[in-house]
Amino acid sequence: MERMFSVLKFGGSSVASATNMSRVLDLVEKEASGRRVILVASAISGCTNALLSGDPAQVDEMEKRHRSIVKRLFTGGEQLAVQQRTDALFRELREAPEEEKVTYGEILSTTLLDAKLKAEGYRTCWLDSRELVVRDDEQKTFANIAAAVSAAPEVEVFVAPGFICRSAEGRVCTLGRGGSDYSAALYAAAVQAASLQIWTDVPGIMTTNPRQVSRARTIPRMSYDAALQMAGHGAKVLYAPTVAPAMQAGIAIEILNTFAPEGGKTVISADVRETGPVGLASQEKGSVSEICLVHSSELTRAEEALTQAGIAPLRLWEEEGNLLLTVRPAVEKMALQALHRAFFEVLPVKEVCLFIAGYGAVGKALAQMVDRTGPTVEERTGKVLRLVGVANSRQYSIDLGGHPGAPCREGDYVAEVCARAPKGSVFVDCTNSETLYQRYPELFAAGLNVVSSNRRSFAVPYATYALLHAAARENGAFFRYETTVGAALPILESISRGTNSCDEVLSIEAVVSCTLNQILGDYRPGGESFASLVRKAQEAGLTEPDPRQDLGGRDALRKLLILAREAGVRLEEEEVEVTPVIPKELFDVPMERFYEDLEAAEPLFAAAGREADVQGFRRRFVASLEKTPSGGFRAGIGIRNVPPVHPAYHLRGTENAIIVRSAFHPYPLVIQGPGEGAREAASSILNDILR
Repeated sequence: MERMFSVLKFGGSSVASATNMSRVLDLVEKEASGRRVILVASAISGCTNALLSGDPAQVDEMEKRHRSIVKRLFTGGEQLAVQQRTDALFRELREAPEEEKVTYGEILSTTLLDAKLKAEGYRTCWLDSRELVVRDDEQKTFANIAAAVSAAPEVEVFVAPGFICRSAEGRVCTLGRGGSDYSAALYAAAVQAASLQIWTDVPGIMTTNPRQVSRARTIPRMSYDAALQMAGHGAKVLYAPTVAPAMQAGIAIEILNTFAPEGGKTVISADVRETGPVGLASQEKGSVSEICLVHSSELTRAEEALTQAGIAPLRLWEEEGNLLLTVRPAVEKMALQALHRAFFEVLPVKEVCLFIAGYGAVGKALAQMVDRTGPTVEERTGKVLRLVGVANSRQYSIDLGGHPGAPCREGDYVAEVCARAPKGSVFVDCTNSETLYQRYPELFAAGLNVVSSNRRSFAVPYATYALLHAAARENGAFFRYETTVGAALPILESISRGTNSCDEVLSIEAVVSCTLNQILGDYRPGGESFASLVRKAQEAGLTEPDPRQDLGGRDALRKLLILAREAGVRLEEEEVEVTPVIPKELFDVPMERFYEDLEAAEPLFAAAGREADVQGFRRRFVASLEKTPSGGFRAGIGIRNVPPVHPAYHLRGTENAIIVRSAFHPYPLVIQGPGEGAREAASSILNDILR
């Protein structure tokens, strides 16, 4: 059977004014150029509520609104005739039985639309849904509608009120709130329409309620079943019973926006087979809000999304291929937003090229981490990290395709990176170079960002430190170096955030020498000698090639300078009073002589250790910064005996601890954890790249 009809249904907002009705008529006339049309309409917005209220004043207001529409839509004799018909309908309304008054809203709106189409020259016929649509008897309804349409073969546009019907006993009644959609589906199924169009004020069915989630988007196509699930679980765009008649007749349902007809729309048909989540619907059920993730049972993913948002659902379960949960109404919006982000928001993918300098333990650990975490990073951040360059102290390799291989080419790596790197790339300094920082401004100027774990780059005069930051700002680049103090511990970010928010650091105690934490923690008077522990640490690679760099406090000095400057203190190296762990005369002798002399000094270390033990203290190598009464700062580095109540007392192995006291907080901020390890450092570098 040839499908010759299109059924167009318009909601209350679509017919709310003369201007809106004119839009409706334009859409109907466009459709009528190709097919016969059945126009189904709701009452003008607000009318049904006014009629249900039983308030005569509200009925009077509705009459004024309809009179206004008539005056704007019609002129001359047509206006007079339509106004007389409208007045007559309002007289009928006021005299009608109370239960029938609500049915007049649709009669009024469709009477005006039918009259305007006639005035435009269309052959029309107003169909009385009170006579044709029989509630709870679709077969009788289909027969009535088909007979009425067949009896008027000359008609181009049939106009029918939605929502209203009669009972099997012949009593005038309604199809219930939202019933106009159902009316349209009944008319479409009765005439085997080619198209059923539901025109509303949103661009189709959306992934969730856009009033609650601003990033909700239109679902272009969906199955009948998905539409039923969305409607049945609270989606307001479509009245659930609408789907069944159209589905049984094989008629596609289109949901469109009257006010943006060329914009997005949703087509519901039998041709769609969803393979993933479709949308989120929600509704209140008693004292809780129920949320349905339609056509998805990804429980773990949903739990992760809710946990990240700090939401604990009251209940979470699967049912008929959907995932359902209940939450308190106060967090419904937050839950919808969290689930929508996890399932429906595709972050714009940004490709970030990485150039690593220093392809040792940390550099290789970073490369492996980038490769292993790629899919997770892309899903969570929208960034695709591509390692395109690696270099050691002698050679480099660059491949912008993302497969640089081991370093194999000699030359100026930084210059090559500046010449070839895409804007926004990241240069990662994992070296121990004391000069590479001098090339950072070139990298910034070339459009690169810099992430560094090289603390030697920051043990420079404050003016140089400030110039590096200025160069980054001037070129719109980021410059991050969290790993320079405490490996993976979030120390620098914590301090700088407080300083940036006007908090004033009063003191910093930093136990940040992994070498000395290990040695002092293992040392026991009368046990293995201090010299022996130093030699073991050197052989294990825990110290600098010359362990006197550590014992003299050089590493701790670099870290203290960085900490002070993040706290807004312009500390210079010469302002720090450093008390080495070993006698000064041991710094200028050959290495073997150094160990001999260090062994000879064992009584000094044993005596200091016994003194600490007697007091119940432990010896720690502490770098400190403290505000003085005059407003300046005093900085020092050396061994200190700390009591059991001190956070550094319980450090083990190579652990670090930072204790920060500030003006805003009565209790100190204590950050403690591993201060050493290639994987830990690589993880912190990756965080700097991504944040």
